[in-house]
Amino acid sequence: YSLSNSYLQFKEFLGTYNKLTENCFVDCIKDFTSRDVKPEEITCSDNCLQKYLKMTQRISMRFQEYHIQQNEALAAKAGLLSQPR
Repeated sequence: YSLSNSYLQFKEFLGTYNKLTENCFVDCIKDFTSRDVKPEEITCSDNCLQKYLKMTQRISMRFQEYHIQQNEALAAKAGLLSQPR
């Protein structure tokens, strides 16, 4: 099970990486007349990656906050949390 779970996680990571690469490439790389990557294309690609990383970090934080709230609500409902005085 662990091996197949690791495989699925890696497969999901590769899918995400490939999609990110494709999106940033399509958005940022415009000139195919030269082998060199232009400075503005590099800047655009860096910004694209940073924006994605910040977005995924923010989503992850919100997801954690939501689950903490849900767990606290379930615990309170079950009477597991002490009542405030």
